[in-house]
Amino acid sequence: MRVKKDKDFGTRVRPDQWLQEENKTIYSLFHRLHLEYRHHHKLRPADVLQITEHSLQSHESCPEEELIQTFIQKLLMMNYRARYININKAKEQVQVQQRNDNTEDEDIINDHFFKEKSSSNKGTCQSERIHPMDVQMAVFHCADGFLKQLMVTKLSQCQYALLLLVPDPVTKQIEFPLWTFRQINKSWKMRNTNNETISQTQPVYKAQTPMVFFFRFGSVSSSKSQLMNSLINEKHNTFFHRNCPGSSRTRVLMDGVVEIAWFCPSGTNDDKFSDCVAFCNLHGDAGDHEKQLQILTEMASVNVVLLPRLDRNDRCAANIQNWYSNRKPLIFLFTEDESEINEIREGKFKIGLKNRNQEEVSEELRRAIKDCLSQSSSTFRLEDVSKHSDIRVDEEDDDDCRRGRAAAQQMMSLLGKKSLREIKESFLPHQGKLWHQWSQKIKELHRLRGNETEMEISKTHSEINKIHQQQHESDISKFMKLFINEIQSDTANKKLYFLKWFEILLEEYISADLSAIHNKYDEKWSTVVRLKENYDKSEQLTTEQTALERISEELQAATFGLEHIMREIGQIYESCSSVKKNKKDLQVHFSSLPSLAAQMMISGFPLELMDGDAAHVPVIWISAVLDQLVQKLGDQRVFVLSVLGIQSSGKSTMLNAMFGLEFAVSAGRCTRGAFMQLVRVSDEMKAQKNFDYILVVDTEGLCALELSGRSTRHHDNELATFVVGLANLTLINIFGENPAEMQDILQIIVQAIMRMKKVRLNPSCVFVHQNVSDITAEEKTKEGRRQLQEKLDEMTKLAAEEEVYDAEFFSDVIAFDAQSDVKYFAHLWEGNLPMAPPNPNYCENIQELKKTIMSHARKFDKMMLTHLKKCIKDLWEALLNERFVFSFRNSLEISAYRKLETEYSKWTWSLRSAMMETENKLHNKIENQAINEIEETDLQRELKETSEKVEKSMSAFFDKDKDKDILINWKSSFEIKIKDVQDNIVRETKRKLNEIIQQRDLKKMIDAQRTHHENTLYEKSKELALKLKDKVNDKGTLKNEFDLYWEQCVKKIITNTPQIKHIDILMDVKRLLSDIHQGYLPLDHRKEGTEDSVFSVLRFSEYVIIKRSTSLQVTRDAVMNASQTANASFGHAQTLSPEDEDKLRSLVAHIVQQTDRMIQSFNISKMGYNISCIQQLIDYINKRVKEHKGGSVKYVFKNEFFVDLIFSICNKANKIITDQHRLFREANDPVLYLERKREEYYSIFQKYCQGAASAAIFGEIICQKLKEPIEQSVYKKTARDLADEMRSNCESLNGNRSNLEKHILKRLAEEEDFDKYMKYIHNPRDHFKSFIRDEVSRYITQKFSVSVLPKMKESIKLLRQKIIKAAHQSTEQVQVKSGDADLWLKSFTQQLSGELIFSEKYLSGVKHDDVDNFNLLEDVIRQELPAIMSGISCRFNTNTFPIKLDHRFRPEELLIDHFCQCCWVQCPFCAAICTNTIENHDGDHSVSFHRAIGLNGIYFFKTENLSTHICTSAVASSTLCFCPNESQKVLWREYRTAGEEYAKWSITPDLSELPYWKWFVCRFQKDLEKKYSKTFEGQGKIPDEWKNYSKQDALESLDKYI
Repeated sequence: MRVKKDKDFGTRVRPDQWLQEENKTIYSLFHRLHLEYRHHHKLRPADVLQITEHSLQSHESCPEEELIQTFIQKLLMMNYRARYININKAKEQVQVQQRNDNTEDEDIINDHFFKEKSSSNKGTCQSERIHPMDVQMAVFHCADGFLKQLMVTKLSQCQYALLLLVPDPVTKQIEFPLWTFRQINKSWKMRNTNNETISQTQPVYKAQTPMVFFFRFGSVSSSKSQLMNSLINEKHNTFFHRNCPGSSRTRVLMDGVVEIAWFCPSGTNDDKFSDCVAFCNLHGDAGDHEKQLQILTEMASVNVVLLPRLDRNDRCAANIQNWYSNRKPLIFLFTEDESEINEIREGKFKIGLKNRNQEEVSEELRRAIKDCLSQSSSTFRLEDVSKHSDIRVDEEDDDDCRRGRAAAQQMMSLLGKKSLREIKESFLPHQGKLWHQWSQKIKELHRLRGNETEMEISKTHSEINKIHQQQHESDISKFMKLFINEIQSDTANKKLYFLKWFEILLEEYISADLSAIHNKYDEKWSTVVRLKENYDKSEQLTTEQTALERISEELQAATFGLEHIMREIGQIYESCSSVKKNKKDLQVHFSSLPSLAAQMMISGFPLELMDGDAAHVPVIWISAVLDQLVQKLGDQRVFVLSVLGIQSSGKSTMLNAMFGLEFAVSAGRCTRGAFMQLVRVSDEMKAQKNFDYILVVDTEGLCALELSGRSTRHHDNELATFVVGLANLTLINIFGENPAEMQDILQIIVQAIMRMKKVRLNPSCVFVHQNVSDITAEEKTKEGRRQLQEKLDEMTKLAAEEEVYDAEFFSDVIAFDAQSDVKYFAHLWEGNLPMAPPNPNYCENIQELKKTIMSHARKFDKMMLTHLKKCIKDLWEALLNERFVFSFRNSLEISAYRKLETEYSKWTWSLRSAMMETENKLHNKIENQAINEIEETDLQRELKETSEKVEKSMSAFFDKDKDKDILINWKSSFEIKIKDVQDNIVRETKRKLNEIIQQRDLKKMIDAQRTHHENTLYEKSKELALKLKDKVNDKGTLKNEFDLYWEQCVKKIITNTPQIKHIDILMDVKRLLSDIHQGYLPLDHRKEGTEDSVFSVLRFSEYVIIKRSTSLQVTRDAVMNASQTANASFGHAQTLSPEDEDKLRSLVAHIVQQTDRMIQSFNISKMGYNISCIQQLIDYINKRVKEHKGGSVKYVFKNEFFVDLIFSICNKANKIITDQHRLFREANDPVLYLERKREEYYSIFQKYCQGAASAAIFGEIICQKLKEPIEQSVYKKTARDLADEMRSNCESLNGNRSNLEKHILKRLAEEEDFDKYMKYIHNPRDHFKSFIRDEVSRYITQKFSVSVLPKMKESIKLLRQKIIKAAHQSTEQVQVKSGDADLWLKSFTQQLSGELIFSEKYLSGVKHDDVDNFNLLEDVIRQELPAIMSGISCRFNTNTFPIKLDHRFRPEELLIDHFCQCCWVQCPFCAAICTNTIENHDGDHSVSFHRAIGLNGIYFFKTENLSTHICTSAVASSTLCFCPNESQKVLWREYRTAGEEYAKWSITPDLSELPYWKWFVCRFQKDLEKKYSKTFEGQGKIPDEWKNYSKQDALESLDKYI
């Protein structure tokens, strides 16, 4: 009957059982080992596999409380010294008795030498040394099933005996831990009758071998375990015995335990036994453990019993009699007998042990056992132990384990008797031929060999999509459905048991086939080696090599493991992602698959990073899994550690020993591709090391023999570059001392590191020289380091030539210290295989390396998991393009830089916004004549507070952002940039304010004249009012008299002051140009409505005449290149070269930019328009054109160029100038101005007539004078507030320039207006400005009532409060000082000088001598202001900004000023704009989206066919050319050599799909053909694939790429 298992040590334990006397000793042991609570909460692998501070130290001894973790640490590292840990006593309890000097010697002798016998047993368990095997057993009892299995597997690797039968420490129920044996294989070699060596590898639970069982009765003087060790391996303590270091008298947990070990022969004459033999050892007195004794004696092939001299009445006598009469061989070992071996009867031997030589006894015993085994056909199979009743089998007692096994067996049953090749083809169709074809197509796509057009590239894309479609249409096998269903299990334990069982059963399934193939491979390899050694170059060698490759392919096809299952899931996911729909027979949504793989990684399983068969990284799958890891763990910090080395150099073994991992290490399971596995860092270490996990990347061997059919130097370079680039630290594993092998790997490594440095990655490496004899000899290691340094320097020179890199020594490429960065490892095995244990020195070397790694880890910038995902993608895409350095795009850097640009945009806006407030305040003061000079120091002082806030924000961003380790690269340059921006803002503000001062002085006469007119009218109306005082009640008479008087006054003013007329800018332009060209104006070529023709012109060739000598040269070159029609050369053979075209376009852009600034500086709204403004523009343009012609140009301009350029610029500025002049006219034309003031004057006139007090009338005049300044102030403040709000709330304007461009492209796609597209392509800056203006207009319209109007009302409210406060304080000041109206007015205007353009001069002509009631004056202002404010508010609507506000103060202009001070350089091929938001930025120009160069009018040479080449795919071609000028032909991939403007661009090969511009070409094909008078035909035919893109695809691609 089985006993139900509980979470205690095994069987159900009542709490009171711990209190029973016999269990107190056990409890004390667990208490001392700090395991008393672990019988409730079992130790798991996750608890012991994490990196801790303790795990980094070597511990030959430790305190008692650290025994468990020290034991586990050593065991996981396969260090067999785990059993020999010395215990440090924290405080030695030594009793020193103080004695008098006259104490007699006898007393001392009595005290110290002649204790009573009973005193020796007085010590408690607490004072006894803990037995090493009790430590092992305590861990075993407190471990869960998975840790037990890991622990026993490691014990097996240490060549230690394993636990076969284990009594529960409390209940004594016997457990058979069969589960713990499931991962253990044993290998051995035997010789058959023909003396041929036969190799065997079998799981121990399946192996059928003879078994020899050792046990004892009573107490014996000889060590049974020591005797057994001499039979198995006399140099290694397979079984722990009483004479081992650390052994103690007390042993708490070993009695009744049965251990098992196997002797495995090596197939040599020195073998102790010719076959594999199992040895079982029952600890303790066999008489006390009848159940164990019964089971093992029945199952043994030979029983060996150790006996003291017994009485006939001893309890074991009956058993001995039975065994003696039984036919089963039996060997008696008498500890009190001195006799030599004696065969008592057939199969029954007697050997005496007393006073015998140990070696003689061992030899006699070995002969006896061999003799017995030769007569016995009995074999032992471990699994059969489970058939015995009354013992508990661990894997049958655990429900999760049982269910996991059943599920795994169900899966295995589906495999039937198919061959491994058939299994993979039928059950794993997604990763077979289709996946390999897809991988190959992707590589072809990235490695263009000839003149591939976009049509051919598109065709390849279609084939790739078709393969994914075929994959998607493939059925999911029942095998895979079952697997997916199982790993979705909610029970974590069951899922883990299922995966473990599946691996176990699958290994068992394939082992026979793999073993046979490996035997064939070994035989064939030996033949090839022999022929090579004999320098045999006959056909036989070729035949044998071909056969070897064929076997190698067979080996690849036969390899089948969990990685293939997960690869299949990955391919199912990628195919579903590609076609964007679920598979019909997939029972879950494909989006849930990465989560399953992520959970497996968290549970400790490795994930395939690079497919070893296809030599490809499934980036989509890996990215999705990493995304899920982030979901489950958070965006954790990882330190990436990779390993590189030649095949079978012990890389995986080293990682397994270092971190307790389980990478495949057997000869038949060499790592293929690359795998990654997470190693957790303990909480204590996270804070110290600044990372949460180590991501270990194990790789296939370089120069792998198995891959000889496909592995080349290129593949090795690819793999090395990938893992070196990915890792923070790479371990370079060099095996043995073969310099030739070392040279091969070193050249690959050095080249990979060099590539990393060229793309600003900072790799690091440590060299591990394994299998070195005598590593303790200092001279030898010093010489080894010197030789390695020389080799590295030599390889550096070779690699530098190949990579075109300036480096002579390895230290020129990477920080390298030959003393600390080169590690020498002892031999892995201590002795000869297969019985050799791992070398403890090797384990110590591992420990030292681990410390070195963690030391390196502290220095390095850590990667977030999200960063790792991007890094994998970047590295792989660059490697696909072959030219790694040329192709590498660091997405992390790009992403971080964009984030920095967004912050930079906020910082600069903060500075600009603050300066706008300051500028407005100072502008008001200047107009009020309160300031006559502006100094930079004043402006810096005003900006100081905002500047300090920006500095703090920058510091916090660079120090605290998650990408701070990347951002640090730009910190200093951006600090300089912000300082430059601040200085520029200050300088520009100073310039503008000083211009306002100059213009204020220049327009004094205009202002004085207007003030004079106003004040004259006030006085005249006052005089008239006094005359009509008696007719105050006759409103009709008063109105008529006022109207008559008004008409006379205005007529008189108009007579003396000429009216300001309307203007016609373009007529003035024509007049001035006619004068320049002496009456002849070349305008015949111009068409109506094409005034902006210079900006939209396709080619500037129509504006120039090429000089004769150049023209002849062009013709010659055209003839020379006539046969090169296949090349996508620019079609400008007899026109301007692209280089000259770009220079001219740049000239025009600079002229436009400067003339825009000049027009702003004219300040027409204040100064008025004069034809001299146009004259200045013409003079500037003329000067710039002459300067350009003075250079080394090969052409002369036609007159039309100068004329069209001026017309284009002036037409563009026409609206701005006209609007500004309208504002000036409305403010200064007496007819318009006075008519607008008529009602105000009449109101004052009425008050005069009514006899109102002087103070009341003066108050009203002040209020009337305040109307316009208040209106302007409110409008400006509202405009600034609106701009600020839109920077936060408007989606298109709340980021950097790249974000703005994305919204521009979206709007263009939504509107589908071809002309707007052309403006965007050819005049991007103007289009950006138009877009911002439209956005502001739309925002004001949509948000007017909810945002704009409230802002305006708030501004009015604040301003009214300030005016009333100023009036009140002025009244108080006058009353205190007994002042007059002048003092009041002076105080009032000074207080408002920063808020309004309002000064005393505006009232200089209004008499106010008689004003003396200042309280009344204040009250009038307080009463009149609300009506004025209300009037302003009522007039405020969506159209008032352009009507009432000066151009430069409008919100759209404030935003344009902010956004358009950036880089506007366009790609010399496709005209895409550099996305850098900083003008004159460092580094190359770049753009997220390149586009078909046909959009820029580029066509194929000698054809009418527009090109569909996209810059990013063209630069990937190895033969495609273009002609930057008439005498130069350049490969696209070497475009930087074509000239300065090409060299400044970074165009990386990118063959990912860019739907936006492909959709555009298809949508506007006819428009483009019409515009450029060319067609998309022939070589430029639009690929059919492009036509599949919808507008929605185009819009979605913007969010993906920008």
